[in-house]
Amino acid sequence: MTNDEPGRPDQSAEQNTRPMVYAHRGASAAFAEHTRAAYLKAIADGADGVECDVHLTRDQHVVLLHDANLDRTSDGTGPVAEKTLEELRQLDFSSWKGARIPDQYGAKSDQLLTLPELLEILRGAGRTIGLAIELKHPSPYQLKLEDRVLELLGREGWNAETSMLDNIQVSFMSFSPDSVKHLLQFVPAEHICQLVDDVTVEEVRDELGLGVITGGAVANVMKAAQQEGERILDDCEVGLAGPGIDYVRKHARTVQRWLESGRRFRVWTVDSENDVALCQGLGIHEITTNKPAQVLAQL
Repeated sequence: MTNDEPGRPDQSAEQNTRPMVYAHRGASAAFAEHTRAAYLKAIADGADGVECDVHLTRDQHVVLLHDANLDRTSDGTGPVAEKTLEELRQLDFSSWKGARIPDQYGAKSDQLLTLPELLEILRGAGRTIGLAIELKHPSPYQLKLEDRVLELLGREGWNAETSMLDNIQVSFMSFSPDSVKHLLQFVPAEHICQLVDDVTVEEVRDELGLGVITGGAVANVMKAAQQEGERILDDCEVGLAGPGIDYVRKHARTVQRWLESGRRFRVWTVDSENDVALCQGLGIHEITTNKPAQVLAQL
């Protein structure tokens, strides 16, 4: 795919309403990502929806964490998949941010959330609210992650056809085409988002701390996944396109084609005023941001 200069898609009709605003891992500019405080703040800020990343623990609980390892966002270390939920409960997931948590947002020991605990928080929003669940891969449990999430949602009362759970509109997303294809067996395409982003060998090596050979091998696998994800969107196999904001800037013609094909767009992570304005001008439907209050004020 070649890079294109940013431009405005030639849409037949202007979007009449503002983009929906999803809080990225909660209001994660204010409080530590994925914590109880971050999600309660997002609801208080008026976010239309929230986004979360999920992993499985050793004892098969679905927990809200972005990284496969604990080191960045807790005082623990090692893979999430090798810990039980009880072991994770002993860790501090909020202090690294350096933000004092108001009493009404819970104690430090209450900040780690499972998916059922997030559902309970969202049920208390008092309004319809979106929940975008990102299935994180590679996972040592492979597609068992998807099966476990769907099983859990079903027990909570989720309707697969409408993808509603009480007042919560649930959608699913992943960078992994295998995850997306698996979800399509159980969930209508309109509720599934194929995430896409550009992959370069240099970025993969730097981000993962890999050497030239290993980094190149991992990047090739990720590049193949990117190309398959783009094909899924080209062929309209899912209803939601999830490019990063950098991808939107670089691939204007591709974005235009997907918009014209009827894909609903969920763009991440949109924090600056210029990026918000770009998305609004393009007719993007959903903005995922760390700063929901600021973005809502601008819109």
